[in-house]
Amino acid sequence: MKISEIASTIEHTLLSPTCTDRDVDRAVGIAKEYGFAGVCVPPFWVKRASRDLVGSSTKLVTVAGFPLGYHMTETKLEEIKLAIRDGANEIDMVINVSAFLIGFPWVKIELAKAAQLCHEHEVLLKVIIETAYLDKDGIFKACKWCEEAGADMVKSSTGFASEGATVEKISWMKEAVGNRIGIKASGGIRDHEQAIALLSAGATRIGTSNGPALLKA
Repeated sequence: MKISEIASTIEHTLLSPTCTDRDVDRAVGIAKEYGFAGVCVPPFWVKRASRDLVGSSTKLVTVAGFPLGYHMTETKLEEIKLAIRDGANEIDMVINVSAFLIGFPWVKIELAKAAQLCHEHEVLLKVIIETAYLDKDGIFKACKWCEEAGADMVKSSTGFASEGATVEKISWMKEAVGNRIGIKASGGIRDHEQAIALLSAGATRIGTSNGPALLKA
């Protein structure tokens, strides 16, 4: 795979609780310099990052319901509205794992509400299913619910759980959704070889705070 092809799959991620304005400016600069697909920043910094991305093909990504997912639906939707207002192009929303694990049907309704809101504004919705807490059947079910609710991508991890993206679990996600929606691998992705393995397993996006390192074979 060519370096430019890898770069076009990377979302350079900055979600540290201690990140500053300088960190945001640096992350945006890196994403633009390398031609990354996106740069993911905390909701508080979306408006600032948006100004610096004017005229760039790099998409502005932020999060909702992050990192635990058990916010009220109304809270998640309001987060999405504010992020869109401030200039976000894509939303990474955490599924309500707590409710999903007991099969609570409202989870799917919440996903559909979020997808509808995003699509009304031509914004993509990626749903973080937090694979560290799910077995294969759970990953299949979560991916199917996301697809059926209208999500544009399923995403493996927040990076805050005990395990991030693995080749095995990305392959299960691919098996579940095929080419119908995208798959974002995230969590603990640090080098070129790992990124290539995840892309080969079915990932279409790579979320990482180590973007430039992934380009170095």
